[in-house]
Amino acid sequence: MDAKSSSFWSFHLSGTRLLIVLSLALATASLTLDLTAQRLPWQGRSLTFPFLFCAAVTAAVGFWIVPILQQLKAGQVIREDGPQAHLKKAGTPTMGGIFFVPVAVIASTILSALALGIQNLAPVLAIAGITLGYGFIGWLDDWQILRRQSNKGISPRLKLALQVGFGCLYCLWLWSRSGDLTTIALPFGFALPLGLLFWALAVFVLTAESNATNLTDGVDGLAGGTVAIALLGLGAIVAPNFPGLAIFCACLSGSCIGFLVHNRNPARVFMGDTGSLALGGALAGVALMSNTLWALFILSGIFFVESLSVIAQVSYYKATKGADGKGKRLFKMAPFHHHLELSGWSELQVVAVFYAINAFLALVSIWLA
Repeated sequence: MDAKSSSFWSFHLSGTRLLIVLSLALATASLTLDLTAQRLPWQGRSLTFPFLFCAAVTAAVGFWIVPILQQLKAGQVIREDGPQAHLKKAGTPTMGGIFFVPVAVIASTILSALALGIQNLAPVLAIAGITLGYGFIGWLDDWQILRRQSNKGISPRLKLALQVGFGCLYCLWLWSRSGDLTTIALPFGFALPLGLLFWALAVFVLTAESNATNLTDGVDGLAGGTVAIALLGLGAIVAPNFPGLAIFCACLSGSCIGFLVHNRNPARVFMGDTGSLALGGALAGVALMSNTLWALFILSGIFFVESLSVIAQVSYYKATKGADGKGKRLFKMAPFHHHLELSGWSELQVVAVFYAINAFLALVSIWLA
């Protein structure tokens, strides 16, 4: 990137401007989707009202919770081998998922009960359960990191075991509901019958998606914004057949936007694993229940690339390891957003480009639905 181009980006970009553009874009998208589907945008069954309501409530709650996290000295421990520009973020409160995830869960439960009736609340409660379950795993990890004052939280083996365990419980509930879940719906009327293999895939998707969103959470506003886009896109796709899940997606998308009020560059709080694992669990849980895994794969394009960059980096390093025990690196640093930073991109440039890519992927998913 040449100096002239870099100056252009630097002059026009700021965390606040990105937040305003993203908020207006998603609010306009939700309103357009509601009007197109002949839904009244101010009702609980819509995408617009839950989105705007949770965005406002989460932003307001953040002004109360963030100072408390600062007083508790719940500061993030920054990787010493990461981009040097990140070292100044040391001490910024983490574990922000403890306030924006519950807001979405509570709001979606109440709005779904009011709009659809308590008797139709089971799917929303199940999604809320897997979201909070993965959020709990993230909280354990964040708590251990803060307690030890290192980047090492709970062991990878324990984290994986908990992710698989919660995933199996969720799949057991899905199985008890029966339905035609084991035949995966694809675009253009195609279908892929998997039989019992579906359940192994389901647990894998829950685990992989939560880890992928976790890896994406490495730059101010990156995970919150990209997941907000993905959730609203998924909500639009499932709305015709699963209105309760659509309300949940809109609520969590709005909560992400409210969280970005405090997490935009320069961030006053990080979501931590508490937030990122919960978001991944929510995306995967909704896609599995609504049989929209194909849409999840497209919507998670950014998260997939981030995960793939880590896998490729580790694999290449091991494959090229010499007698001295050192190998070569495929990227300057993984995940891929750190490679871009070390290649001269600013955090704001990374976030802006990733937002644009995810918005395009969301449009493609909605068009294929």
